[in-house]
Amino acid sequence: MEVPTESKTTQIDEISHNLSFTTSNAGDSSWDKISFFRHRSRQIKRDTWLVSVFVLLQIVLFAVTMGVNDCSGNSHGHCAAKLLGRFSFQPLSENPMLGPSASTLEHMGGLSWKTLTENHEIWRILTSPWLHSGLFHLFINLGSLIFVGIYMEQQFGPLRIAVIYFLSGIMGSLFAVLFVRNIPSISSGAAFFGLIGAMLSALAKNWNLYNSKISALAIIFTIFTVNFLIGFLPFIDNFANIGGFISGFLLGFVLLFKPQLRQMPPSHKGKLFEDDMNRSTRLKEQFDRPVLRIICLLVFCGILAGVLLAACWGVNLNRHCHWCRYVDCVPTKKWSCSDMTTSCEAMVSDAQLTLTCMANGKFRIFPFTNISQARTEDLCTLVCS
Repeated sequence: MEVPTESKTTQIDEISHNLSFTTSNAGDSSWDKISFFRHRSRQIKRDTWLVSVFVLLQIVLFAVTMGVNDCSGNSHGHCAAKLLGRFSFQPLSENPMLGPSASTLEHMGGLSWKTLTENHEIWRILTSPWLHSGLFHLFINLGSLIFVGIYMEQQFGPLRIAVIYFLSGIMGSLFAVLFVRNIPSISSGAAFFGLIGAMLSALAKNWNLYNSKISALAIIFTIFTVNFLIGFLPFIDNFANIGGFISGFLLGFVLLFKPQLRQMPPSHKGKLFEDDMNRSTRLKEQFDRPVLRIICLLVFCGILAGVLLAACWGVNLNRHCHWCRYVDCVPTKKWSCSDMTTSCEAMVSDAQLTLTCMANGKFRIFPFTNISQARTEDLCTLVCS
């Protein structure tokens, strides 16, 4: 049976139209570009339970820390926000972040030279990333974690983000150990800075697949800067933040796949072809840039092994780098960046305690006498600073 000429012509025109449409899409790569920080309605729909657990856990730990601190009892009512009772904060002159005392941070697992070198309490490397120096630090850190963490978990899943978060916290603590001083410090920002580093590596790795890249870089830089500046305040370790950022940046190249491959354009082919395409997409995700992944993994393992050995040997880089302390501290009238061992002479008379700093001769009179040895050391540091 002979097919009419008009029908043949129509079929040829349709095929030519489909071929030209496919060719134009293949030649124009702009159709599959996505914004790095996409609108909520365009984001991948995933439950962000991991970040919620992290936030809730750190809030609970901060409440426990303030309960252990018990400013109303241990400081005889010389507290900020006295209405909170047991959970009130140390005076701003002692902790400008509205938080506990230095001895409480050390008791709860903060890092210090004495506890690590003399007492060999290595377990503090695992506890320090979960502590916060005060309420201001908690709000800023968790607010940034919610913004960055939810985005990363939606794009790459909870498992990879959990690995980056935990390993960055450990790496940051090890970096902090190399520069630790006699003053207790905490490294809760290290895990968060790991997520910032991973976000930057995800953007750099897929640079040609995103639009609005400059805006994304500006947002990442702003979050980084704000949290890094907070690290100059007492008890917050900026070296931990640096170590966490390096860790997250390297692990981002190792663990993070291309998020845009999860949102393929709709296909008009049959289901069998769609299954083959999804299978090849998953394989492409798994084996994308294997050389880069291997190099970054080796570099990460090398840095981790190096700082771990240095921490075990008790290396203190502050002895070889006198200006490094200013990466972690800005000296003011309220506190000093010098790593001196404070010593005070105590005199008790008429229900008053007088502490005199042996280093500079400064003294201060307190209207109480029955305080613990740890609290006395806190006040001595305050007098000598």
